[in-house]
Parts: sequence; structure tokens; C-alpha cells
Amino acid sequence: MAKKEPPVVLEVGGREVKITSPNKVYFPEAGITKLDFVRYYEAVAEGALRGVRNRPIVLKRYVNGVGGDFFYQKRAPKSRPAWMPITTLRYPSGRSADELVLSEPAQLLWVANLGNLALHPHSVRADDLVHPDELRIDLDPTPPTTFPQIRRVALVAKEVLTEHGLVGWPKTSGSRGFHIVVRIAAEWTHDDVRRAAWAVARAVEEKVPHEATSAWWKEERHGVFLDYNQNARDHTVASAYSVRPLPDARVSAPLFWDEVPDCEPADFTVKTVPARFADKGDPHQGIDEAVGDLTSLLELADRYEADGDGPASPKAKRMPLITIAKAKDKAEALAGLERWKARYPQVLPHLEPNDVLVDPMRGRSSMWTRIRVNLHRVPEALRPPQEAPDPDYDPWAAWRTNA
Repeated sequence: MAKKEPPVVLEVGGREVKITSPNKVYFPEAGITKLDFVRYYEAVAEGALRGVRNRPIVLKRYVNGVGGDFFYQKRAPKSRPAWMPITTLRYPSGRSADELVLSEPAQLLWVANLGNLALHPHSVRADDLVHPDELRIDLDPTPPTTFPQIRRVALVAKEVLTEHGLVGWPKTSGSRGFHIVVRIAAEWTHDDVRRAAWAVARAVEEKVPHEATSAWWKEERHGVFLDYNQNARDHTVASAYSVRPLPDARVSAPLFWDEVPDCEPADFTVKTVPARFADKGDPHQGIDEAVGDLTSLLELADRYEADGDGPASPKAKRMPLITIAKAKDKAEALAGLERWKARYPQVLPHLEPNDVLVDPMRGRSSMWTRIRVNLHRVPEALRPPQEAPDPDYDPWAAWRTNA
């Protein structure tokens, strides 16, 4: 039997943080170990904490690195140091969770040791869980959108925010998209903040209609979707300096606005960002002093709604959607889609690529895949009925059995 690797103990702010399996490889292609990415968070702790301080966070743990499975963990581990605080967050479903709250470097590194790569904070602080103090502009590209297009839309979003007296703080998402964070006074509800984000999306769409969209339905989108629903009560996004589960260990990098026109996400990784942070500091350093007022954006939302527009929700418009497959594994769901296509070949000529919706879904602790088809282009006489999904995975079965 191989001898167990001894832990490395880090002294951080007067606390000891034990790093287990420090030489376990977390990013094989980049040659980055667990200790490497923990040290990364140590190097950028000031900036990373600026994005999460005193916010409840959801963990997304890769205990065997990016090549292995991961799971979500809302509830704080029961076995934790006395200096790891929690707050109780209540979800729209009626359930509640005691979630971790970070405010110092040792806490940040303790979470990293759990295999938590990215930081997923809520938009509220622990001392006021019903009034967000952050508005999030999430630029989500639809195929075949390129990153230069995303950059152009980000600059238009900055223009809209400025017109309404708000300061946006840009960052790469570390994945395909782009984020702009706006610090606001904690005076509005989640619904208000979502409406304000929708107003930004509509205003951007008006300025560059061929490059940006606020359409709720995926099959109606084009270019860059400004996903205002990331401001809903139970949503989280990867915050500044979060490590993303990509082979090159990219991170969600805060930027100065003059860097946005030429930025490339691949330039910002676990290996490159610590030196950038040491040289340039944190581009978001002034965010907590730039607290904005949503009144102007909410008045803009009122004007749009007076013209018959409004932030869409699934209840706002009914589409002839049928669920084809629900599977723990994406490949299994796609195989189910192919079986459905073989049964109903008459439908295929009427479908556009955006009519097939492959949705990554978050279960109680892990991801699963749902595939739906929108039949709105298919003549009613040719539309297949809703059948039992194939496969028909139930992500809640184990939870109900153990409840």
C-alpha cells in the first residue's frame, strides 16, 4: 500500500490551514497541483475576498481534479474549524441551508482545500439576506458568437450603466462569457434587481440589435444574451479570481475598462494572474466605494413595461415544448435524442438547431442533462406527443428515499 502523502500546513493570518494531498494533480494538462491552486488563492486573496466577503457561498467541489466528477454543496461541512462562520439562507423552494461565509484569507484557503475551484457567492451579504447589494450583468454567447463580439457588447453595457449613473466593473467569466458587476445600495429586492438588469439588457439590445439579445427563449436568441435572470434570488455566479474547471486553469479575471477591447480569456490563468495582481493590483479595488442607485434603471423598466414589454419568465409565453431525455450523463441524453429522431423523422425538416435545447441542470448536489424540443415550427398535425423521457433520470430519487 502506498504511503499516504503528509499534509502541508500553511500559516495564514495567524491561523493554520492544513492542505491535504498537496501534490495531487488537479489540472493535468497545465501541470497544476492542489497546492499550486491553493497558493494561487493565497496570492490573490485580497481581490478574491473583495468579491465574496460576508456573502453566503455555494461550493462546487472537484475532489479529484478537473478530470473527475464534481458535486455542489450548499450546506457547510459539519466538520469545520470554529473560525469558519455560516449563515442560514432560505430558498424559494422552502428549504434552507447553512452556508459558509468568507471574510479572511485562511477561510478562503480552507475552502480551496476542499477541492472547491470557483467561488459562487450569492448577491446578498450575511447581515441582510433579502436585499442584494450587487447587480450582475452576465454576457452569455450563443453559437456562433465570437469573443470580439462579446467585448463589443460589454462596452455598450458599460455605456448604458453610465447613462443611468452606475459604475460597472468588468471581468472575464473564465469560461465562454463575460461579467460586469455593479455595486448597489442594499435597498431593493431580488425582483427589483432582476428588473433593473433586464432594463440594461433591453437598452443594450436597442443599441446593438444585431449583436445582443434579451430574449428569454433560447431558440429566439442570437449573438450575446444578457442573462438578467442571474439576479434571481437563488442564483450564484463565479466571482472575481475564481478558478474555472478548464484544462488551462483559467480564472475569472477582473479587468480595467481600457483592457476590455483587446482582452483574451486564455491570458488569465492560475499561473499568470498572481504576477499580474502583484504588478497591477486589483482592477476592482474601488468597487465597494462605488455604490449605485437603481432608481433610474427601474424607471427605464417601467417605461418598457408601459409599452407592453417586460422581463420574461416561463409563465409569460407558452411554447410547445416536449421533454425528450433526462439523464445523469450528457452522452446518454444525446443518445435518447437520436432514438427520438429515428421514431419521428417527419419532424426533422422543420427543426432549426436552436429548437433542440440541451440544458445542464443542477440537482441536489450534482449536474444532470435535460433535452427538450420546441415544436413551434412543426405543423400541429405532425407534432409528436409528450412521451416518457428516454432515459428518464430522476435526480431527486435518492434524496426522497433517504428523506
